[in-house]
Amino acid sequence: MFCQDHSQLCCSDCVLLNHRQCTNLAKISESVKKLSVDMQQLSNKIQSIIADLNKFKVVQEGSIQSIEGLYVEEFQRIRDQRKKLNAALDELENTTLKELDDIRTTLQTSLKKDVDNCSRLKDELQQLSEAVQGLCDKSIQDIEFIASRKCLDKIQESERYLKENPVKVQSSIVFKANIDIEQYLSQQSSLGRIVDSMQSLKLKMNQDQVLTVKRKCEYNVKISSDTSANCFIRGICSLPSGHIIVADSSNKKVKLLDKHYNVSSHCDMPSSPVDICQITASEVAVTLESAGVQFMSVSNGQLVNGRKLQLPHKAVGIAHHKEALYITDGFALYHYNLTGTLVKRLYEDSGGKSLRVKKCALSPAGDRIYVINLAQSKLITLTKDGSLISTFTDPELQFPWGVHVTPDGQVLCCAYNTVLQVDHEGKKKLATLASQRDGLCIPASVCYNSNIHQIIVGQWENNKIIVIEVQ
Repeated sequence: MFCQDHSQLCCSDCVLLNHRQCTNLAKISESVKKLSVDMQQLSNKIQSIIADLNKFKVVQEGSIQSIEGLYVEEFQRIRDQRKKLNAALDELENTTLKELDDIRTTLQTSLKKDVDNCSRLKDELQQLSEAVQGLCDKSIQDIEFIASRKCLDKIQESERYLKENPVKVQSSIVFKANIDIEQYLSQQSSLGRIVDSMQSLKLKMNQDQVLTVKRKCEYNVKISSDTSANCFIRGICSLPSGHIIVADSSNKKVKLLDKHYNVSSHCDMPSSPVDICQITASEVAVTLESAGVQFMSVSNGQLVNGRKLQLPHKAVGIAHHKEALYITDGFALYHYNLTGTLVKRLYEDSGGKSLRVKKCALSPAGDRIYVINLAQSKLITLTKDGSLISTFTDPELQFPWGVHVTPDGQVLCCAYNTVLQVDHEGKKKLATLASQRDGLCIPASVCYNSNIHQIIVGQWENNKIIVIEVQ
């Protein structure tokens, strides 16, 4: 039987239990005559849904691996936070112990001075007493007069000292603990909140949601040790801690910025740094053209050099996704593992001019690779195996320098005096987020700071970065 009211196949038991009041019940042989079925369309629909399920399965499997990686990173961040607290408590303890040492030294110095003065006066009086005893049986008036005067002077000096330094209550040292620290810690339930972002990701993951600009600011990243008159910020990376790392090519420096975009640390490089990508919550990789790839980490607010990869070609652009490095050399895009072993040359365009394969970025799922072609003013979108998906050009995409993908999958490009948002398929422009009238002067790099929803733009031969607050 077939119930048309509920669009359900049913047996005799189902009819009695669930379809007794239905009015459109018919035998299947009768329903076939009334309802036509396009089996080819049905088959196509099934295949389409199977494809969607497979894609969803691949994404979720990738998310499982990503969660494991995030767990390790956040576990380390918790440990690092504990170390910071321990370090802060150690510093407080050392300061308090130093104060205790200073007070002890001050008290002991004062008391020792009193002991030394008492000993001196006592010895001098004892010597005079012995001299007086020796003169008792001798009637030498001149000498007795001299001795009496010396005795009286020393007695007066001793009495005056005792009067000026009365006997004090026994000195004591008392430690009064700062109970505010203990009370504050006792009121805390944990070192911080663990945020499960799965739900928010489901709600927010709109790859083509157009970003809305709220306001723009400028920050100076030049420091006193810079050797060049102007900075050239060719690469930017934002870390979960709030730190920003920039590659200053002109000064051959990688600089660490704090949450307020002040330079807090830097490392000198053997060659001009070109691009940066995040590896872990506290580690990045920096391309140095002919000098390879330098790994760096942030430890206790300082930049620390790590291991280095030497490649058989230049290292220009760089991106990271699930233990894989994607590196460009101006002519081609290469897939490496984190140990520096070449997996595959994914894409090549050696049509005479260099910088046809300049910088690259990956979608959050890793299924799309976006490549900047500076020589031909193009944005190229590839599959993860290097096959061409689309090529995007636009009058505002002239001489593009950088490309970046936000955690939500929005694609950002910086070109000659513009910052653009492009759809996730790499086929059309969605918005112009900034231009020359906003103060842009040949932007060379772009990055999204997801901690505070800001776009950071580095510029060619300019000491200032542009920070665009968006929503």
